[in-house]
Amino acid sequence: MSFTGFSSEDFNVFSIEGLEARMEGIQTIIQPKFKAIGEELTDDLSMLTGSEMNLHIAKHARRTVNPPKDTWLAFCHDKRGYKKHPHFQIGLFDDHLFIWLAFIYELPNKSEIAQRLLENIDEVRNLIPDDYVISMDHMQKAATPVKSLTTEDLEEKLRRFRDVKKAEFLIGRHFSPQDPTIRDGQQFIQIAKETYATLVPLYKKAFSY
Repeated sequence: MSFTGFSSEDFNVFSIEGLEARMEGIQTIIQPKFKAIGEELTDDLSMLTGSEMNLHIAKHARRTVNPPKDTWLAFCHDKRGYKKHPHFQIGLFDDHLFIWLAFIYELPNKSEIAQRLLENIDEVRNLIPDDYVISMDHMQKAATPVKSLTTEDLEEKLRRFRDVKKAEFLIGRHFSPQDPTIRDGQQFIQIAKETYATLVPLYKKAFSY
């Protein structure tokens, strides 16, 4: 299956009431598209990173009552899991799509990664385009446009990521459901490749401490 793009139906899954019903929507409507994206991006991302990357699709297995507010796929070098490693994500909330390089709170060495980025703050700032966004919590929709951040602001976020146990650091892009870029399958794949090519230098820095 080749990826054909996202549609309003994908985002409307998050208006389905109830855990079981929403999970069925995620599994039948969104996850086949995630698998198609994985087939198109995994090899390219492996070449970009220099490591064999593996596709992981969120299962939301721990949920027993509340339906997911978002869902995602992740690319990681570890076949067994991705949350304890720097990884790449593509996913949906009801009001936007995200493409991330994700450093989340479960990283066992996130302080070392943050310190490495802080020690190279000018280079880090120059690597992140102004039209990207940064989030400190993957469970929240909010993200800060990079163009609004000074180098000192970015330092503050990285210090929080380093020093606060639950703090995270995600860098990437947001797209609205109406954006024609995400509705055209091959155009989206190309945008995702370009985004990850931009983020890979930061990803590699995480492994160089």
